[in-house]
Amino acid sequence: MNTKARTVWSLNLGATPLVENAMRFRVWAPHATEVAVQLLGEGRSAVPLQPEAHGYFEAIIPQVAPLTRYRYVLDGSKERPDPASRFQPEGVHGPSAVVDPNAFQWMDQSWNGLPLKDFIIYELHVGTFTNEGTFEAVIPHLRYLKETVGITAIELMPVAQFPGRRNWGYDGASPFAVQSSYGGPDGLKRLVNACHKIGLAVILDVVYNHLGPEGNYLGDFGPYFTDHYQTPWGLAINYDGPESDAVRQYVIGNALYWVTEYHIDALRLDAIHGIFDFSAHHILKELTLAVHQQAGCLGRQIFVIAESDLNDVRIINLPTSGGYGLDGQWNDDFHHALRVSLTGERAGYYEDFRGLKDLGTALREGFVYSGQHSAYRRRRHGNSPEHCRPSQFVVFSQNHDQIGNRAVGDRLSTQLPLEALKVARATVLLSPNIPLLFMGEEYGERAPFQYFIEHGDPDLVEAVRQGRRREFAHFGWKPEEIPDPQDPATLERCRLDRTDLDDRQTGLLRWTHALIQLRKAVPVLAAGDAETLHHSVWVFEKEELLVMHRWSTTGDQALLLLGFKKTPVVCPLTAPVGVWQRRLSSGAEEFGGSGADDLPPRLAIQAQGTPVTVPGYSATVYVLSEDRSLE
Repeated sequence: MNTKARTVWSLNLGATPLVENAMRFRVWAPHATEVAVQLLGEGRSAVPLQPEAHGYFEAIIPQVAPLTRYRYVLDGSKERPDPASRFQPEGVHGPSAVVDPNAFQWMDQSWNGLPLKDFIIYELHVGTFTNEGTFEAVIPHLRYLKETVGITAIELMPVAQFPGRRNWGYDGASPFAVQSSYGGPDGLKRLVNACHKIGLAVILDVVYNHLGPEGNYLGDFGPYFTDHYQTPWGLAINYDGPESDAVRQYVIGNALYWVTEYHIDALRLDAIHGIFDFSAHHILKELTLAVHQQAGCLGRQIFVIAESDLNDVRIINLPTSGGYGLDGQWNDDFHHALRVSLTGERAGYYEDFRGLKDLGTALREGFVYSGQHSAYRRRRHGNSPEHCRPSQFVVFSQNHDQIGNRAVGDRLSTQLPLEALKVARATVLLSPNIPLLFMGEEYGERAPFQYFIEHGDPDLVEAVRQGRRREFAHFGWKPEEIPDPQDPATLERCRLDRTDLDDRQTGLLRWTHALIQLRKAVPVLAAGDAETLHHSVWVFEKEELLVMHRWSTTGDQALLLLGFKKTPVVCPLTAPVGVWQRRLSSGAEEFGGSGADDLPPRLAIQAQGTPVTVPGYSATVYVLSEDRSLE
């Protein structure tokens, strides 16, 4: 990477340490005529900030120690936390605290990141991953995640300061401040440091479509928001209206802040379909370019991944092809088709999906909807991903949304038998895409993942309750089934329980590990780049069988047989002629199977249409034998 062309970015807002404990305070506040900073402590008085061009104010104050509390005072009366506060130790309504970004002793100097194609992602919520609910408490589990499970990257749900101690993180109100109840700035840095020490990448979920409804004081400073567009979660961020240049710089600066001060390896941008920008240079394009440039300056691989409901390849197309240049995006179509294939569910957005046929399309092409009419949306949806690489799509059978946005937050492990869970796991982990597991999924955690909050405003709490009930009406779920998000017991129900795994859970954990190890050991099973790795998919709808053939330009080949039917089926197999050696079978005893009805260790396909008996609910992986002669 070229590190000479540019200097490393640094944050020029908020409280910035200078020499000898001097501190620069800088804020964008065009809504204010006068701004002062009030340092909290005995004998401290408010210090006026000097106005600069374009609504900025700045002052340099001597003798300000780290962790000093402070507030901005707008026009002599409004006391507000810093919009670029690095730490809110007393919560979203309290004063900000000075943090020295250079004080932490990083030990990851040899870490340069991982290629995106090598990401095997484990999404986790810090507050429920352990009983303690802190960054520090995650660290002892990292070896388990890397060695027992096999993942290569953890993805943290949002950690920007939110109200209270219970929240998914999408109600963050202080975008630069690390959640105090999780362990604050040093806690997050210690976690990232520990991940890099053992070779795990860290992805951070960030929210650039809205801010949370409680503790959001940015509107007092300037036009951060606009009513020209609507989001389901709050006021839209002003990316293209009057005075939006500073707002864009603020958001881009936030992205650079995480990858620079916290050594984050990738950003997952939440719900970018809620980001509205009709300017000539879309904010997503500018943000991604800035992150990629910063990666070059830092000498690390850093990626930007979107969550998108648009099925729009502009998000991941290169700017030279009219795109925004993001490195990847979540693929909900894959999830929906897989879930329908396994459960037959058809309520809500699942009505658009026909099960296995659409799963085959998702594996072959990426999107299921690439311009067709959607019954659920009552319009055409999506465009063609024809020229996209499989490694640009993140796929999953579960994630925080697809579990938590069900009435009772129930997981697939409480709905499906073990053998079906193993089929789902193989479909995700041996896809040509970037696979993602949700915390606890590796062993079939039975605890739900429900929606929880801790807001201080009773009216807001009731509005959230009613909003959840309206949302679930599309799926036919009864309002009385929906847990109270404000009840502390709702979060407590969601904590993982890894103690005393039963035989079923142990078998599923071993299966997960075996699949990941096979993906790593057999290069043709890695994420596809469409130049050296290729795949074909055949779907036999009557037999409920999906066959995926993967091959490389070097001649390596693998065959994946996925049986979605409860009972065995005989199917005329479409697959390349040759002798195939079995590498992995979900029916093996070590994975909780009986071992009695496995496909044969050696499969000789003499012609297209060779009949093969496939066990019910099964996943079997073959590789082409070096001895390709047929007996």
